[in-house]
Amino acid sequence: MKVLIIGGTRFIGAHVVRRLHDAGAEITVFHRGTSANPIVPTAVKHIIGPSAEYPIAAFPAELLHDWDVLVHMVAMGEADADAAVHAFDGRAGRFVLISSCDVYRAYGRLTKAEPGPLDAAPLREDSPLRSVLYPYRGMEAQLGAYAHDYDKILAERAVQNAPGLDWTILRLPKVYGPEDNGDLATVYGFAAVPEWRWTHGHVENVAAAITTAAVHPRACKAIFNVGEEVTPTMGERLALLAARRGDPPVSPPFDYSQDFVTDTRKIRAQLNHADVVDERRAMMELSAAHRSAGS
Repeated sequence: MKVLIIGGTRFIGAHVVRRLHDAGAEITVFHRGTSANPIVPTAVKHIIGPSAEYPIAAFPAELLHDWDVLVHMVAMGEADADAAVHAFDGRAGRFVLISSCDVYRAYGRLTKAEPGPLDAAPLREDSPLRSVLYPYRGMEAQLGAYAHDYDKILAERAVQNAPGLDWTILRLPKVYGPEDNGDLATVYGFAAVPEWRWTHGHVENVAAAITTAAVHPRACKAIFNVGEEVTPTMGERLALLAARRGDPPVSPPFDYSQDFVTDTRKIRAQLNHADVVDERRAMMELSAAHRSAGS
């Protein structure tokens, strides 16, 4: 199986590369060459070029041939998703788009960008999407220039509207692991709202879900939420984790009556996906390791 991964050298992408390689796939990664990860096998082929800067609007000629699977880790919005569809429609046997759970209207309710009644949680794949686009405009200084045109809703539409394309869309939760979010700031940072819930996912489990969906026949033209099977409250999480000194950080001014919990039963039931690490134990071990490193 020949697999092209766009943006697969760090964190989630690196784990996906490793898992697909270990499953016997022949992997090519297209990236900027600005980061590396020791878990990426040496047998992986790297295509490095300036056009891999976000948003990726063009692809080198050496990539424009047939692939069994294409996994686009970094399609941030409409323009770069359109460019990938134009380049690989008819060339990719399966086009896997990595999306985000911030597409749901509940995210707009949470951030107060989209006023209205609370959305029922957990959020299913057919739950309402945001009507207010570009959720991170104005945050370019913190996130990068890509934030101006970022919207995974538009990226999803570009893929879904491609005629004849065998696509799969995966909506990711807040991902954590040793390489990123290793300090669990997205848990400790919300100690002031102990009843609030936000679905997380360990990077190994998220990568395993992506790998499963990339090759499973029942993933064709389907959307899946990815993340932990059960989402505890922040208070329940913190009760299991190592205590930290000092006052808790000030939480963002969100409407915390809106839980941001996704229903991940579909990918488990339809694709027989199963976690490869225990979420609760993984979070506890990461918390303990961070405390030891700081002592």
